[in-house]
Amino acid sequence: MKQTEEIRKRDHAKENAETNHREDLQSKIHFFNDPIDGIRLPDKFTYPFHYTPHRLCTMAAGEVQAYLAGQASWQEELKQGKMFGVLVVQTPDNQTGYLAAFSGILAGNNQHAFFVPPVYDLLQPQGFFQMEEKQISAINARIRDMEEDVEHQNLIRKIETETTQAKQELWQARKAYKEAKATREMRRRTENPGEEELAAMIRESQFQKAELKRMEKAWKEKTAPLQAEADAFSIRIEELKAERKKRSAALQQRLFGQFRMMNARGEKMDLCQIFEQTAQKVPPAGAGECAAPKLLQYAYLHGLKPIAMAEFWWGESPKTEIRHHGCYYPACKGKCEPILKHMLQGLDVEENPLLEDRHRHTPLEIVYEDPHLAVVCKPAGMLSVPGKGETDSVARRMKARYPDATGPLVVHRLDMATSGLLLIAKSKEVHQHLQVQFKNRTIKKRYIALLDGEITTKEGTVDLPIRMDPLDRPRQVADPEHGKPAVTHYQVLDKQNGQTLVAFYPQTGRTHQLRVHAAHPDGLHCPIRGDELYGRKAERLYLHAECLEFVHPVTGKTIRVEKKCDFKVSAPTAHKDS
Repeated sequence: MKQTEEIRKRDHAKENAETNHREDLQSKIHFFNDPIDGIRLPDKFTYPFHYTPHRLCTMAAGEVQAYLAGQASWQEELKQGKMFGVLVVQTPDNQTGYLAAFSGILAGNNQHAFFVPPVYDLLQPQGFFQMEEKQISAINARIRDMEEDVEHQNLIRKIETETTQAKQELWQARKAYKEAKATREMRRRTENPGEEELAAMIRESQFQKAELKRMEKAWKEKTAPLQAEADAFSIRIEELKAERKKRSAALQQRLFGQFRMMNARGEKMDLCQIFEQTAQKVPPAGAGECAAPKLLQYAYLHGLKPIAMAEFWWGESPKTEIRHHGCYYPACKGKCEPILKHMLQGLDVEENPLLEDRHRHTPLEIVYEDPHLAVVCKPAGMLSVPGKGETDSVARRMKARYPDATGPLVVHRLDMATSGLLLIAKSKEVHQHLQVQFKNRTIKKRYIALLDGEITTKEGTVDLPIRMDPLDRPRQVADPEHGKPAVTHYQVLDKQNGQTLVAFYPQTGRTHQLRVHAAHPDGLHCPIRGDELYGRKAERLYLHAECLEFVHPVTGKTIRVEKKCDFKVSAPTAHKDS
């Protein structure tokens, strides 16, 4: 009878769990408002670090954006900007819908009915994270109280006063001692004193030296108790800081262990295991809390098949990063790349399009050539120098063309997505000479770019220091404090219909300089068309290195090379007469 009751309770608990599972799934999976019967599903899952959003993803994103617009209490926070993601999925009975997620916390919470839950809810009140956070906060409060303690502050001020007075008196005493010593030396040289006078001078010197030492000792004895009392305070504060550091590290480690990330094969790895295989070894703060891992984790846990994914930014751009309202962005490299590398195993994922060797048979145009150097026109999509794998590059082509050349050949680089002129040196000496010209900023460069948006000025200068974002390479961020100087002059060539054709004259040559200076709110605030890192993706990045002017290393003559591009602002739409 007792056994039958236990079985009944287990069955009841299982039934409740299944009911809760179904109810949870029904609240998180959304089916499209508009018909999708005519839309073909992708053959492979999205490569998350370089993609064009699938039509179903843009439809899902549109519905999420409409939902966000209806949340009045969130608008102030949303205005500050946040990353959202959508995951198109198929249910076990082949229905197509989507899941939605946000990165981090939204409106002070990470649990909202419309969105999938976090992988681990670190905000649950009775969870270990919140409990330990309270302990760490208590330590912070104790440190703050001790540092701000009135008795401690008075003690510090008293020590400073005593120390200043001691330094002043000792300085005066040493000065008097030196002057007396100098006077005695002068008497010895000029007055030829007798033995008694010399003995008196020695006694005077010994007395003054002893008095100086007694004064130093007296001041040390006077300040020592005060310093010991202050040191006791400092030692206790440092002990609390050490305890805080130890607790924080242990809490972070334990937290990372709660993020047990699944993949399509049903395999699980926690964040510590995942990042152990990377160069950084330790997961960065916030790892596992981005939208993409949340979406995939929920899909795997509930038996949903991932079809396609996209992430978009909603709100204003951050101060350092460049994000534009409503634009789609690839997953970040520092936090998400190691996690997604694990989570995508078992899915048929698209190939990285950057590894596509689409220019293998494209002739490389030689715009200028002489016995010492050459200028080539690199097509958009070709690497300047070899990267990972066997992808073609300008350097590889030049090595084949000039097998007897010495030195590294390619003098400078263009982004893979940028087209235009590249300098090639056929000898090590010419290469070094040209690089010095680049370093001294005597080489003149002109780039042509088509911007999304119309800028109000005709010409000007963008002076905005930039640096690498270590958690999202190769993305750059604006950083006036720690960034490297980056200066770009510009001139508007044409503008209409929401586009601007502009000439850039870079004074410095930082990575992604023109792209950041075009897109950043403190720059032109109009990203280059087709810039998927800082703006919106298009058929290509509309940036072309049009002109190079330099001094020939051998002849000393000024060489100017141009290769025009066909960028144009879009023509106005013709309206028919009614």
